[in-house]
Amino acid sequence: MSEKCDLPLVSILINNYNYGRFLSEAIESALNQTYPNIEVIIVDDGSTDNSREVIKAYGDRIKSILKENGGQASTFNAGFTASNGQIICFLDSDDQFISTKIMSVVDAFQKHPEIGWYFHELQFFGENIEQSHPEKTPDYSGIYDLQPCMENGKLRGCLPFEVDTATSGISFSRSLLEKILPMPEVIRITSDDYVKYAALGSSTGFISFQSLALQRIHGNNAYTARSNVGYLKAKIQFLTANSLRKNFPKLSKFSNNLVAMGISISWWLKGVEDELQELLKDYLSTTTLRETIEIYIKAGYYRFVRHYLNNIGFIR
Repeated sequence: MSEKCDLPLVSILINNYNYGRFLSEAIESALNQTYPNIEVIIVDDGSTDNSREVIKAYGDRIKSILKENGGQASTFNAGFTASNGQIICFLDSDDQFISTKIMSVVDAFQKHPEIGWYFHELQFFGENIEQSHPEKTPDYSGIYDLQPCMENGKLRGCLPFEVDTATSGISFSRSLLEKILPMPEVIRITSDDYVKYAALGSSTGFISFQSLALQRIHGNNAYTARSNVGYLKAKIQFLTANSLRKNFPKLSKFSNNLVAMGISISWWLKGVEDELQELLKDYLSTTTLRETIEIYIKAGYYRFVRHYLNNIGFIR
């Protein structure tokens, strides 16, 4: 018991909405960690399936927050408020942690007390875990300070690879996350983008090329089940950019680039919905004339690149 108390408490925050058929696997993967000092908090975002029955079956082995539907950002906020850990790890309810994940995360934070975040690779799998096909990548694991790059507006050229991990691959020190959360709850899906960008622009961190979690690819993922993927991507870019510019002004150049990408995506849509126009209008109302001109120049560049890649069959 004393050994456990000497270890930092790690909070695992599971966000769930109507994934009752996957939820027990996610919870079990969190509970069955080799690292002993954890708390598992599940936030159910107004599910209408059997999720709450699954949660109830775990009793006091987990903390549960049962709330009305408000989107992913609201689950992040609620889970963090209820947590006590010095380190916070996020887990989507359709994904799974491998058993040594928390041990690896804690080890990095203890060896490098200056870091505020820890991101790692994810291994994709289908509805049957045997369908997994991990890809081998060079190991560039280590400490990274990307704050100057974020303030300059882009990550390209700052890393020998692209940082691309999802909710189940991100962990934070409590002190850093207190600067980021609560986050704006208008970002109802893909809310991890805001958290990741804010962290990259606020602290040094550790990037690991170990696949410490399994990301499930299935027909009900937020994007794959939607016919309006382009609209959703543009909307998320605008919402994320608006929130970053407001809460982290030093990242304005980066948020301008997000808006430029959102504009370039919207140009490819058959019709630009009124909501997108309003979001763009709100953002541009906070920019200078020079910034606005630069945003549209970049949007034109992104559109040209997308058009070229589409013509050579690289994207569809």
